[in-house]
Amino acid sequence: MRKDNPLPRMSCFVLVTSLLSLSAGCGPDPQKLKEENDRLREEAAKQEATIASLQEGTKFAQQQVYILTGDLREAKKKTEQLETERQRLGAALEVQLGENKRLTKENQTVKQAAPLFQVDDKGGQAEEVAQTLSHTCKAVEDVLSRNGYAVRTSLKADKRAVYVTERKNLAPASLELSGFRNQYLLSLLALSPHNTRIVVKAEFEKVGQGGRLLPAGPDETAEIERRLLSEVTRVLGAPGRVS
Repeated sequence: MRKDNPLPRMSCFVLVTSLLSLSAGCGPDPQKLKEENDRLREEAAKQEATIASLQEGTKFAQQQVYILTGDLREAKKKTEQLETERQRLGAALEVQLGENKRLTKENQTVKQAAPLFQVDDKGGQAEEVAQTLSHTCKAVEDVLSRNGYAVRTSLKADKRAVYVTERKNLAPASLELSGFRNQYLLSLLALSPHNTRIVVKAEFEKVGQGGRLLPAGPDETAEIERRLLSEVTRVLGAPGRVS
C-alpha cells in the first residue's frame, strides 16, 4: 500500500496560517475608525450650524428687504401726495396772482376816475334804499331806458356810480310834465353792502311860445326829481327813505 507524502500537507497549513496572519495584520484599526467618525460628526455639526446661520441671515435679509420695500412705497406715496399738493398750491397761487393783478388794475382805474366822481349833487332830492349798489344801478338803468332817456355818460366803482342823461326833447311819458324838458344827474353811493343812497338832480326847463326856454322854479324842479326817485324805488320794490 502506497503512503501519502506528509510534506505537501504541512506546506498548505503553513500557507493558510500565514494568510490568516497577514489578513489579521492588514485590517482597520478600530481606534482610528472611531476618531475618523468623531471628526466627521464634528464637521457635519459645523456644516449644520453654518447652514442654520445662513438660513437665519437669509431670513433677516428678507425681512429687511420687505421693510425697505414698504418704506419705499410709503415714500413714493408721500412724494406723489406732496407733488399733487404742490400743483394745487401752484394753481391757487396763479389764481391769486391773477386776482391781485385784476384788483390792482381796478384800483388804478378807480384812482384815475376819482376826480370825475366829484360831482355836484347838492340841492337834489335824495333817498336811501335797502338795496345793494348793483341792484340800484340796474333799477336806475331800467327806469331811464323805459322813459326814453339816453345815458350820456356813466361811471361805476365799488361804492359809487354816476349817471348823466342826454337832455330829452321828446314828448312826455311818465316822468315829464307837458311843456318842459329836462336832464338828469343821478349819483349813487353805497352806504353799506345792502344800503344805497340815491341823489337825483335835474335841469328842468320850460318851453315857451316859439320854442323859447324859460327857467323852472325850485318847486317844479324838486317835483320832477321826486318823480324819478319814486319810479326807481318802485322798480326796486323797496320804499325809499327821504334824507
